[in-house]
Amino acid sequence: MTHRLRAPLSEATDFLAAYPDVQAIDIVLSDLHGVGRGKIIRRHELESLFTAGRGMPASLFAQDVSGDDIEAAIALIQDGGGDSRCWPVPQTLGFHQATGRGVVLLQMEGADGAPCPLDPRAALLAQIDRAQGMGFTPMGALELEFYLLDKDRDGAGRPQPARAPMTGRRLSHTNCMSVDELDEMAPFFDAVYAGAAALGLPMESLISEYAAGQFELTLRYRDLAQATDDIVRAKRLLRASARRFGMEACFMAKPFSRSSGSGMHLHLSLTDAAGVNLFADPSEGTLSPLMLHAIGGIRASMAVSMLVLAPVLNSWRRFAGTVYSPAANTWGNEDRNVALRIPAGSAKSRHFEHRVAGVDANPYLVAAITLGAALDGIDAGTTPGIEGAGGAAAYPPMPRSWLDAIDAFEASDSMKSLLGAPLHALFAALKRGEHDALAVSVTDLEWQLYGTTL
Repeated sequence: MTHRLRAPLSEATDFLAAYPDVQAIDIVLSDLHGVGRGKIIRRHELESLFTAGRGMPASLFAQDVSGDDIEAAIALIQDGGGDSRCWPVPQTLGFHQATGRGVVLLQMEGADGAPCPLDPRAALLAQIDRAQGMGFTPMGALELEFYLLDKDRDGAGRPQPARAPMTGRRLSHTNCMSVDELDEMAPFFDAVYAGAAALGLPMESLISEYAAGQFELTLRYRDLAQATDDIVRAKRLLRASARRFGMEACFMAKPFSRSSGSGMHLHLSLTDAAGVNLFADPSEGTLSPLMLHAIGGIRASMAVSMLVLAPVLNSWRRFAGTVYSPAANTWGNEDRNVALRIPAGSAKSRHFEHRVAGVDANPYLVAAITLGAALDGIDAGTTPGIEGAGGAAAYPPMPRSWLDAIDAFEASDSMKSLLGAPLHALFAALKRGEHDALAVSVTDLEWQLYGTTL
């Protein structure tokens, strides 16, 4: 795995030669929530980052979303608070047009030089190595749904959709797949696509989604490790670009109670060493048995994987009374109401789409448990079961709440196996700590409903 952990020095020297005026570089490590933690280093420090790494504490993986330590999680690390070495991820160093700085992703190593078992990207690479040991190369892409919000709140202090940069009109209608609305947003998205080109980030289709101010970007289908890096970099690009236009990019799964939630659909297939798609239809009207076994494996662990797919309290609001946000353990052909969908298209490019994860999930963990469960299904020859809503009853019931998901994940041997025991225990401790903190927090809504009524 070492060849994927450390980028060559040539990437740094090539960057410095190409951007002689860049004086600072963001170095970014993704924590267990997918939040970027790191530093801004100066130009003269970049080469040493590539040759000697950079120290950061593993306790970053024991923080909640806001950056506060979770006591039970900190207790699991037991490293005395010392630094571990972080190294640049290959092919992620680039120029960030929105900030005028460079940016590069990092991955952490342990004291023995092996991948840090708490690093979410390492969990994905472990499953990719497993796939390659079975003769498969995982390929994929993730879709990114998000909202653009005005930096200013409305008269009641609530978030509101952004104004279109070209016209100044506030986005106020669903306008699903409206090309005119995309045109009104063109100054912003032109800047995003230009920024993506500078970063070498393969952004593709853009659509206006199913709510006011909601959009979806797709990225190129390619090597699964790069595809997950792409999502991490794309979210940072969207955030930074939006700020420069007086907007905020919102990656909550359900920012508005009466509007569509935002997902992060993962498309996945396996190829052989020659790049031939092993999920391709073997004959007309027949699906690949290998792909069906993969779907069967994912269904077998769907219930216990929900904490990864819906990791925070707000995640669960996306499943309540929503459109196209599947919360049942289902699969089917060209059906957007199921959790695992086989899209129509070329028989040679056949793949499946995992539709459950919210955009608030950590893409490395989502990809790790999806690929890992697929490989489990292939190993065991697991069948996918009955298509459609009628097939869900054959599987363990899905969690009904965030707490149910925490309990199911924590007790799961399959999740422990796929993520590794240290990361599994740490993630469970983090999420239980977050749950317990929120459980004692009194909300404004409670005051409105009960404060002077009961």
